[in-house]
Amino acid sequence: MTGDAVLDQVFWALSDSTRRSVIEHLTRGPATVSDLAQPHAMSLPGFMKHLKVLEDAGLLVRAKEGRSVRCELAPRALEDAAMWLAHYEKFWTAQLDALGRYLYHQEEVQAWKPARSTTGPRSGSSAATPSPRKKSGGPGRTRRR
Repeated sequence: MTGDAVLDQVFWALSDSTRRSVIEHLTRGPATVSDLAQPHAMSLPGFMKHLKVLEDAGLLVRAKEGRSVRCELAPRALEDAAMWLAHYEKFWTAQLDALGRYLYHQEEVQAWKPARSTTGPRSGSSAATPSPRKKSGGPGRTRRR
């Protein structure tokens, strides 16, 4: 299987909240299938399908111990996915840094001019315009208790 196909399987496996919950549980250590299935409101055969998807993606390993099946996290597939994400994080960080430098340069080259008011014509006078009078009178009496 190619690297892209493996990543496709990993990301598809992680696209489901039940499977992400299983991975979260396994980060605390190995667990039995019944322990993993307990918090999920689904049939055991339905839950086993989720484990199969995780196993096919290389995210967990199952081992039978007596009558129970124990699951353990297989971190290699997660490491590959994390490396893929880190590569694109570097790419987008570089792009955003370049945009920031460009905007900073533009700000330095073109002096900032405040926006003109569009509320109405401006008068030629530099004096302040008085506020209109209030229609009501001053404050009334307060009640005493």
